[in-house]
Amino acid sequence: MANKKYKIEVRLWIEETEGPFLGIGKIWLLENIRKTGSITNAAKEMKMAYRQAWQLVKEMNQRAGSPLVEKILGGKGGGGARLTSTGEKAIVTFYEIEKRIKDFAEKENKNLKF
Repeated sequence: MANKKYKIEVRLWIEETEGPFLGIGKIWLLENIRKTGSITNAAKEMKMAYRQAWQLVKEMNQRAGSPLVEKILGGKGGGGARLTSTGEKAIVTFYEIEKRIKDFAEKENKNLKF
């Protein structure tokens, strides 16, 4: 039989008592809010309904120790949204943990045989 190659794949999400809190999809939403300055535009970038994006933001804000996203009230150019320092920290922390887990999986791959 041909020599098969196996590889460990991991997917990270952070749970909270009420269920999943942060995963890669929510991290991408936060990054798009940071980039576009708006939940509406972040949703468009991700081909996601605004209502769904707003629901995810609302849920993250309620379940975090302090809000990850804050609304900017409209002025001449209209309103928007921006990440709070907690939101910025959530992105950094998520990617740091993900990197450590993926590095571990990569080391384990070297010895993986069945």
